Amino acid sequence: MQREHSLTQLNERSEPWDIVIIGGGATGVGIAMDAATRGLDCLLLEQADFGKGTSSRSTKLVHGGVRYLQQGNITLVRDALKERTLLRNNAPQLVHDMPFLIPCGSFMERMYYATGLKVYDWLATGNRFGRSHSIGPQEAAQRVPTLQKQKANGGVIYHDGQFDDTRLLISMARTAAEHGACLLNYVAVTGLSKDEAGEINGVVAEDRETGETHSIAARRVINAAGPFCDAVRAMDEPAAEKMLAASQGVHIVLPRRFFPGDIAMIVPKTSDGRVLFIIPWHNHAVVGTTDTAIDSVSLDPKPQAGEIEFLLETAKEYLVEAPAREDVLSVFTGIRPLVKGDKSSRTASLSRDHTIRISDSKLITITGGKWTTVRKMAEDCVDRTIASTKKSATPLTASACQTETLHLHGYDPNSGSTNTVAGAGRGHYGSDLPEIEQLEQEQSGWNQKLHPDLSITAGEVIWAVRNEMARAVEDVLARRTRCLFLNSKAAVQISETVAKLMATEMQRDDAWIAEQVASFAKLAEAYQIA
Repeated sequence: MQREHSLTQLNERSEPWDIVIIGGGATGVGIAMDAATRGLDCLLLEQADFGKGTSSRSTKLVHGGVRYLQQGNITLVRDALKERTLLRNNAPQLVHDMPFLIPCGSFMERMYYATGLKVYDWLATGNRFGRSHSIGPQEAAQRVPTLQKQKANGGVIYHDGQFDDTRLLISMARTAAEHGACLLNYVAVTGLSKDEAGEINGVVAEDRETGETHSIAARRVINAAGPFCDAVRAMDEPAAEKMLAASQGVHIVLPRRFFPGDIAMIVPKTSDGRVLFIIPWHNHAVVGTTDTAIDSVSLDPKPQAGEIEFLLETAKEYLVEAPAREDVLSVFTGIRPLVKGDKSSRTASLSRDHTIRISDSKLITITGGKWTTVRKMAEDCVDRTIASTKKSATPLTASACQTETLHLHGYDPNSGSTNTVAGAGRGHYGSDLPEIEQLEQEQSGWNQKLHPDLSITAGEVIWAVRNEMARAVEDVLARRTRCLFLNSKAAVQISETVAKLMATEMQRDDAWIAEQVASFAKLAEAYQIA
């Protein structure tokens, strides 16, 4: 997956694309993968880097949604549990079974959650994840040794999936490219073109690296811009009523000593009614999330002071060693594109399901949903897109959806037995790992860690540039590897080394290196607690 090759595809294209997709997050890349595997010619354009926004800032869970079950949304839970299993089947190197403990303060509370989770198990009939069961105080203390004794009066263990969100996204992108999709990062759609009848027939886009403008013809345009979908809809209809009521979720990352072991924990009802997770991830502990309504969206959202304090205070209620601000290695903030569905002021009550709308000018907008159901979202969207052309002079024709059993790039059936995402290994590269290890032998030192507190090697930087369309230091340290999310200060310390490696590979000069280092340092401030 190389940007130069994609630009050549774009420039040599003389016929309209079947589909142009706006947005390179999970939804857009999922649509590109679905469409390409059906035989459709599709182009995906992302204004920044793939997964720059919401798709890299999740709670790292592939799950049915225990809280959605509590809300009575059986359909969403059932669909998500099915998709959870399909993701694990198709990308076992990235999706793993993770046990979760719900600590209970009393026997009655334990019975309450045990009963509800049997319904969860029943809805997940036929999948390969573990089943829920009750445990007593002694086992709870053994499974989570850092849990405060007064909170370890037994509990319920259930199973869900855990993953690395942007590693999965890159795997999906490479799968789409291998089936003929053309994907480009750092190309922003700046306008929509329409024919004499007022129907959209293409987009105008600007290459953010070169400044070049492209007029691109398409039979259908899909708006998969996530939190920015209303801005794209405004290009079509300036007076269009907004679809979204955005909220943001904040996570803090702690050293592994605060939460050792290979089990996660969920607090199903915190002091203000939210759900809190503590999850082992890449040999660290992730604590999240919040649910705070916001008035505007940005590519680099920042946490609010109250959100960080809420996470720290709630974690203190459960952990033997109370985490303090100085213990936080990184903090990351994601925006949820929630579809307006009721008059509630609480974003927690708004729909997490996805919505597809087609405007009078045939702009197809898909928004909402969650990482777990991305494959189904893409299938629904491509189905609706094809159906929308049936009455046109040149309807789109394609095979049925192929993605239920499609092994994603890097598929490695042998990696599913070990939880490499929770641990410190590199199994998330799957079948690419032998090639990465071979690349690391090209030059002396390429197989060495760049920082004692991070697992990244020089070879992984080169791999990301050559094969995964990394264009900036941020792309490598935030999304091709997860250094910025795991330890922001350590990531800043190696940013110049990464920039120099990339500059040699990409033939960039010293001014580019200086700009990249400065830009990354400024970005990292949003991942640090002042």
